[in-house]
Amino acid sequence: MGYADELFDLTDRVVLITGGSRGLGREMALAAARCGADVVIASRKYETCVATAAEIEAQTGRTAMPYGVHVGRWDQLDGLVEAVYARFGKLDVLVNNAGMSPTYDTLTDVSEKMFDAVVNLNLKGPFRLSALVGERMVADGGGVIVNVSTHGSLRPHPSFIPYAASKAGLNAMTEGLAAAFGPTVRVNTLMPGPFLTDISKAWDFGVQNPFAPHHLQRAGQPEEIVGAALFLMSSASSFTTGSILRADGGVP
Repeated sequence: MGYADELFDLTDRVVLITGGSRGLGREMALAAARCGADVVIASRKYETCVATAAEIEAQTGRTAMPYGVHVGRWDQLDGLVEAVYARFGKLDVLVNNAGMSPTYDTLTDVSEKMFDAVVNLNLKGPFRLSALVGERMVADGGGVIVNVSTHGSLRPHPSFIPYAASKAGLNAMTEGLAAAFGPTVRVNTLMPGPFLTDISKAWDFGVQNPFAPHHLQRAGQPEEIVGAALFLMSSASSFTTGSILRADGGVP
């Protein structure tokens, strides 16, 4: 095993990724498995989880467990955690990646139902899941939690204020959880910028490059999240907790 392989090694660790069936979650799950981890793919659409898990197992030879769950529903999260521990007997890494950002034309178009749905999935669910998992990690001697936020939490745009607000809460939650579960459990925020996933197909780029003000002047490809994610998931970040790692192409 080379130096870099050893640094980012996840052999025999168990990694749970919510929203892991597609987009950045899928890339992170595949990367973790390639580094030796067994992974749990959790998302609302069980069939998609099954397909992604089968793909990961075929490519890496590691175990990939699919699980259908709505992370925004508090009462479904105990079952997810129990299923993971029943299957593997432990959980080493939790990645709170599931999220949503519905579109709207005006702020008064944002209904209470829409607002609550965004907060439930992006903030309330990660809190509950982190509480359930974090206490077990402490009892087991250690672990890692990664909260996936967004550059919009620092630079909110009028078109996604509820999303930005919920992710800003996630940033704050990271620091609180790092203090609550330290020193044995590390908790960090991974903050992506714009990435070209299936969600980006709905973006209207117009005739101008909307990323021109960014330092790299482009959006990211899904696989470009892998390096930052593996750093936070692995022992490479052993002295990093309560922090925000931006992977946003240099949003000014």
